[in-house]
Amino acid sequence: MLESIEHLREENARLRTEFEQERRELTKRIDILTEQIAWFKSRFFQRSSEKLTADERAQMRLFDEAEAALELAEEPEAVEVPAHSRARPRRRPLPEALPREEIIIDIPEEQKRCGCGEQMLRIGEETSEKLDIIPPKLVVIRTIRPKYACRRCEGSGDEERPAVRIAAMPKAIIDKGIATAGLLAYVVSGKFCDGLPLYRQEKQFARIGVELSRRTMADWMIAAAAACSPLMELLERRARAGPLLQLDETTVQVLEEEGRKNTSTSYMWVARGGPPGAEVILYHYAASRSAAVAERLLGDYRGPVQTDGYEVYDRVCAREGIEHVGCWAHARRMFADAKKVSAKAGSADEALGLIARLYAAEAQRTLAKDDAQFVLQRRASVEPILQKLHAWLQRRNDQVPPGTALGKAIAYALTQWPKLIRYLDHAALTPDTNACEQAIRPFVVGRKNWLFCGSPRGAQASATLYSLVETAKANGQEPYWYLRKLFEGLPTASTEAELLRLAPFS
Repeated sequence: MLESIEHLREENARLRTEFEQERRELTKRIDILTEQIAWFKSRFFQRSSEKLTADERAQMRLFDEAEAALELAEEPEAVEVPAHSRARPRRRPLPEALPREEIIIDIPEEQKRCGCGEQMLRIGEETSEKLDIIPPKLVVIRTIRPKYACRRCEGSGDEERPAVRIAAMPKAIIDKGIATAGLLAYVVSGKFCDGLPLYRQEKQFARIGVELSRRTMADWMIAAAAACSPLMELLERRARAGPLLQLDETTVQVLEEEGRKNTSTSYMWVARGGPPGAEVILYHYAASRSAAVAERLLGDYRGPVQTDGYEVYDRVCAREGIEHVGCWAHARRMFADAKKVSAKAGSADEALGLIARLYAAEAQRTLAKDDAQFVLQRRASVEPILQKLHAWLQRRNDQVPPGTALGKAIAYALTQWPKLIRYLDHAALTPDTNACEQAIRPFVVGRKNWLFCGSPRGAQASATLYSLVETAKANGQEPYWYLRKLFEGLPTASTEAELLRLAPFS
């Protein structure tokens, strides 16, 4: 009897242990599913910006009051209004470069005589400016080439002295076409700067009285990109000249790819590099996201390569001469997502507060007299923060379930840690690849409008033209005027020196 009771007690204890273990697993699973639901809600119904609000910055200071993150933006001037404060609106003056048309509104002549009978003198004036716009105006450029022949002998004609003589047509980027450099630059900047698909531009041209089919404009894009090939080779060499290279990629749908369905996913890769003051941004279309594409982008480059945590980059950057650097923006983004969905948001706040202080140290760049001094100053201010953050990550890694959003963020940061701290050794490097992501963002915005590329040739042409537009923007040039200058000068540029004068950084 006693043995039966003891056996029942052991069985009861075993069942309780199994029940408790199952309960913990189910609770953990419920927490993970709750986080996933919260993530989807935040993804579709909350703001997507990662910029911290004033309340969030104040909340993070609770975790480290002694070393609050620097406020890099000045507070706007405010006007006190009963019950609340409101930022005073400031209208910027209109650019001086814009042409002005003056309209003088004067008083009648009889009002220019004083009541005492004396003629009044003009003592000043009041001016105000309004902005007007003139819709695009198309002009037909008619080229007239007189033809000459000899009246007396009618000429026998040969290659050096033909019987009928006429001036040669000026070289153009698209031979025997109706598009001038200005029209081509207008269409290219409309699509690749403003995200206007060619079918919308077709409608715009129709409204101002010209019929231009989207097919014709698509052919122009491909022809223009092909003509830019010599310049693109030069830009690729310049991008690999150092002192750093950043890589990123995004998806694109391309039709008519050989051996692939039209619903297949392709990729647009972006590389950002080049020496200071001559930054180069290169787009590259590929049907895959494989290591071979990344190898093609790296070429013979040697130096630091900064990327996100995609595992292909680990394999590619393992070769000699490459120093693989991580991206704090991607690590931070995972903690920001965890903050939105985790029941223990305070833990994510603590990590975000420490990462914010890493970025605050970048403000010292303008205070350093040279790169070497900046590297020393940044390391002195950042290393204590990194030590504190690393210790926090290791401690929390043992406490947070790995399947939760916070657990995944912690695991990612610890896995990437050796690469995340390498930016400290190079003055040219920042903590993240945000500059590269900003260069890829116009493509992502445009993709929402035009949805897909019609062919691989079109995708390759898009990569070339996006490269030129984004490199021009990165070097402070207005894309339309740069493209117009490029398309005007490219047909006659035959040497590398002439091509360099047409580069976006020249």
